[in-house]
Order: sequence, then structure tokens, then C-alpha cells
Amino acid sequence: MRSVAVLGSTGSIGTQALDVVRNHREEYRVVALAAARNAELLAAQAAEFGVPPARARLCADDPGVLAELAADPASDVVLNAVVGFAGLPATLAALEHGKRLALANKESLIAGGPVVAAVRARGEGEIVPVDSEHSALYQCLRAGQPHEVRRLVLTASGGPFRGYTRADLARVSVADALAHPTWTMGAKITVDSSTLMNKGLEVIEAHELFGVPFDRIDVVVHPQSVVHSMVDFVDGATIAQLSLPDMRLPIGLALGAPDRLDEPFGAIDWSELRALTFEAPDLDAFTCLGLAYRAGRAGGGAPAVLSGANEVAVAAFLDGRIPWTAIADVDAAALDAGAGNVRDIADVLEADRVGRARAQAAVDGWSRAA
Repeated sequence: MRSVAVLGSTGSIGTQALDVVRNHREEYRVVALAAARNAELLAAQAAEFGVPPARARLCADDPGVLAELAADPASDVVLNAVVGFAGLPATLAALEHGKRLALANKESLIAGGPVVAAVRARGEGEIVPVDSEHSALYQCLRAGQPHEVRRLVLTASGGPFRGYTRADLARVSVADALAHPTWTMGAKITVDSSTLMNKGLEVIEAHELFGVPFDRIDVVVHPQSVVHSMVDFVDGATIAQLSLPDMRLPIGLALGAPDRLDEPFGAIDWSELRALTFEAPDLDAFTCLGLAYRAGRAGGGAPAVLSGANEVAVAAFLDGRIPWTAIADVDAAALDAGAGNVRDIADVLEADRVGRARAQAAVDGWSRAA
């Protein structure tokens, strides 16, 4: 039986993870829970799964709680479903202590890539991705050896604004951006999906997870969200992972890999599936995707600067301070000012701080101009 710590237990990924455990109690037991502010739901989860108060903690006002729970020897697996850069301490603590990290917090890997890699090597921890796209790549890569991989292909639903022109995008509202056609997610990641920043950050994450150069990582728009990603091999074969959208499938795999759960999530009725379509992303209308490639290729502190700036930009959009089109402008302004190298956690924190400060200055400037 594996012992699991669920960090971000009251969010979308956390609640779905507990749903997986709920039906597989003979295989998993929950030993720790952390939530930002939803004390009522956290208490209910702790009562249901028998987690003692010392290991069912709120972390909004004490970020050290996440690292403490991730390092606790009671757990074998740490599911990091914390939103944003705040998840970095948990990522580092889990890997430092040689645990399996079921990673749904992409920002920590993106911002702290070199530092996370060093800690993973030192602590001999393991990362199994939870994001549906990276879980798909993880599964497809089982079909060959690393030297046989020609290209990784990440699929994107296109979000709620697929097919929109730049003029159309100038008029979209917060409600429009939060109306994702396929997935039910938190507000921040849903907005990131609408700008394609989420896909850009996933490109950086794929590079960090699998060691494939950026010029061999592609993005294609696939509105049905049935093909979750693909791997092209050198002999011309393409291996894809297909299922209907259901995050419980990649969550279950991340908890138990290499074994699969015996409960089907997202199983396809092939007599009902009518069409699978693919198209190139519109890089002129959705410039955030290009910004992420640029940051990833620059390396050093650039991904941390971009990730931090984007959190500020998205928050400003959700608060009504900037329009949707300004999210990319704010991110670009932060990235254009440059970034230093990243050698340790202090460098990561500084790059994140700088990115946020630059983005806040850009947001303030936009608000004054408006």
C-alpha cells in the first residue's frame, strides 16, 4: 500500500485525486493534506480519510507547511497540486527526500528547472507528471528508447478562443476566458489555456522532464482533446495516447506507475467517436506561446521571470485591471528586460521576484494609461 500526501487537496486536481483514492483504498492511503484557505472542505477530507490534524494543514499564510508535509517520512508519494510558484518548496522537499513526486504544479519545474534537476539527482527522487499532456508523453515514451525519439508533439485544445482574430480577442471578457470548451480547471490555468501560455509552459516542462531540445517539441491544436500528446520515433512511427478528458486517468497513473488502475477513466466508445482534427496554432493571435519558447531557449532565469510575470498578469486580468490582450504585453515587457543565471534556490526566488515586479509595473502603467 502506498501512502500519499495531497497538497492542494481542495482544488480541482486534489479533489479528483481523492476520488481516485476513495475507490482504491486497498492500494492507497492518504496521510497528509494541505489546502490554501478552504478550511471547511479540508476538515471534511481529513475526517473521511483519517488524516490527523497535524497533517491536515492550511498553507496560505505559512508556505513552509508545504515543504514540511512533502518531507514527512509518512508519505511515499507527494501529489503537488498547488497553484503557481508557491508549489516550488514542496517539489524540492519531495525530491530531496527521495520520494515519488506526482507533479501537477508545472510552475515549480518551469521556474526552477536547473535547481529541481540537481535536487532530483541528489535525493534520487522521481517525477511522474500529472498534466494530461505530459502523462501522455510519459506513456508514449514507453514504446521506445530515448535515442529513438524524433519529436514530442503536445496537443492543445485551442481554448475558448480558437479561431479568433486579434480584433476578436480585443473584446473578450473574463467570463469568456473562463468558459473552457473541454476541461474544468481553476481560474488561473483556464486563463492560461485561453492565451496558450499554458501550452507554452508545458513545452518548457516537457523539455525539463524528458530532456528533448526545444526544436524537437511541437504544439498542434486538437479541439476534441482526445489525443493528449504524441511521440514521433525515428523510424516514422507515431505513438499517441488517447482517452476522453478525465484527469483521474493521469492522476491514477502518477500515483501507481508503472502499474495502471483497473478502473477505466475516459474510456472511448469507438463507435461514437466521429473525427479527430489537428491544426497549427495561430502564433500571431496567441503570442504567449512564442514567449514561452523564447524563455525556454534563453534558459537561466528567463522561465522563472516569465512564469512570475504571467501570474501577475493573469491576476490583473481576472481583477479587471487589464484586458485579455494585455496579458501577453505584460509578459513580454517582463521578459524583454532580460534575466540572469540560475544556480540555486535564491536565484530562482530572485528571478521570480523580478518577473513579478516588472509585470506589476507594466500593469500599473496600463491602468494609468487607461
